[in-house]
Amino acid sequence: MPTVHLLDYVAGNIRSLVNAIEKLGYEVDWVRSPEDVAKAEKLILPGVGHFGHCMSQLAQANYLPAIKAHIDSGKPFMGICVGLQTLFEGSIEDPDVPGLGVIHSTLGRFDETDKSVPHIGWNSAITGGRPLYDLSPDSKYYYVHSYREAYTPGKLESQGWSVATGTYGNETFVGAVAKGNMYATQFHPEKSGVAGLRTLRAFLTGEGAKSLQSNPQPLTDVPFKDGLTRRVIACLDVRTNDQGDLVVTKGDQYDVREKGDDRNVRNLGKPVEMAKRYYEEGADEVTFLNITSFRDCPLADLPMLEILRQTSRTVFVPLTIGGGIRDTVDTDGTKVTALEIATMYFKSGADKVSIGSDAVLAAEEYYSLGKKLFGNTAIEQISKAYGNQAVVVSVDPKRVYDGTNSGFDLELIEQVKGAIAIPVIASSGAGNPGHFEEVFQKTRTDAALGAGMFHRGEYTVQQVKDYLQSKGLEARQAGEGLDS
Repeated sequence: MPTVHLLDYVAGNIRSLVNAIEKLGYEVDWVRSPEDVAKAEKLILPGVGHFGHCMSQLAQANYLPAIKAHIDSGKPFMGICVGLQTLFEGSIEDPDVPGLGVIHSTLGRFDETDKSVPHIGWNSAITGGRPLYDLSPDSKYYYVHSYREAYTPGKLESQGWSVATGTYGNETFVGAVAKGNMYATQFHPEKSGVAGLRTLRAFLTGEGAKSLQSNPQPLTDVPFKDGLTRRVIACLDVRTNDQGDLVVTKGDQYDVREKGDDRNVRNLGKPVEMAKRYYEEGADEVTFLNITSFRDCPLADLPMLEILRQTSRTVFVPLTIGGGIRDTVDTDGTKVTALEIATMYFKSGADKVSIGSDAVLAAEEYYSLGKKLFGNTAIEQISKAYGNQAVVVSVDPKRVYDGTNSGFDLELIEQVKGAIAIPVIASSGAGNPGHFEEVFQKTRTDAALGAGMFHRGEYTVQQVKDYLQSKGLEARQAGEGLDS
């Protein structure tokens, strides 16, 4: 089996990238030292989070000279997300930390006056019809970043780089670059469904490099318009039933037991199978909510970890896990931090963690201490290690919409959206495709989540997306198979 070397410096969910590489018929060799880089034929540098943290980690481990030598040797190199950003001279995210300087420019930050920042979701990678690692103008790719290289026609092309662009709001940015032996994406191919697997395959096989233009031209003939789609998320409430099996359930206003005399836990299916089905239907993200994790330490919840591992082998869109992510005490009396629990979930295949009650306590403390931050909350610790895009805050409002199928709480969603600059996911109340259209038309929400209507087979994710499309709202389509 052919191999590719992967440099892991604790860059978030590396498991998904490994699964994607293995699905494409390649084996991963781990880079554990600078000496291993010299042995690599193909090298991938993934990354999420903070530019300065990434560069500092690589510098402290003495990887930077080895990475530069690999690139200079002409052997294949791929950077993903922050891995792309390392190629630049620097970033205003951390102006004192230099990048590799392969691309002569400095990264800036998205303007949040007219849109949410970070940029999270499915957007385009437009090449202007020029071949670039099997990227397609009809496909969407998963981005999650606050810092970007604003696209100026001719700026990177004059340095020999072929460029693909995305547009978010009124800003067009660099979504991917390629030159000689180098290919780098701002989006995550391992989280971009079949379209992402195709571009990753083009790197692994070497076919992408063969088709590059020797004299790349600026993208002056491309219409730059916002390519961000409306995200539809499938949420699975997971808990142990009375027989000891982990099942997907759904409450009637939070009551997950049947109304008959036996009062059994409502069993709507097996988590791994249902997650795969939603992925194939076109879900833009899959969320697991471990609704009984508060009873025990998640470190001992081996079945839930195995569900994440199995799901990430076949589901190539973002996976979020919530439930029990807080500082706690293990059954043997050992103190376990929220960061340790999050790290365990990331290693098992999660891309984001959702924090509920602990986030409320953190907010209360923030205001009681005069709006001061001390870096000791779960939100701050996990964000520092994995980037703020890795943390989702889940809020249950007093008004109960969950399980009612009567539509989203539009007033509350718009109030929250008006108070913050980060992305908002509408949750609780979805009962039909019209509710998704309504929340996207009447609020500024960035995504909307459904559960019971999907679990019970009343509607599919694809039906929701088709309905949105019919109403003029852009939604990502699942697309065909890898080899079609």
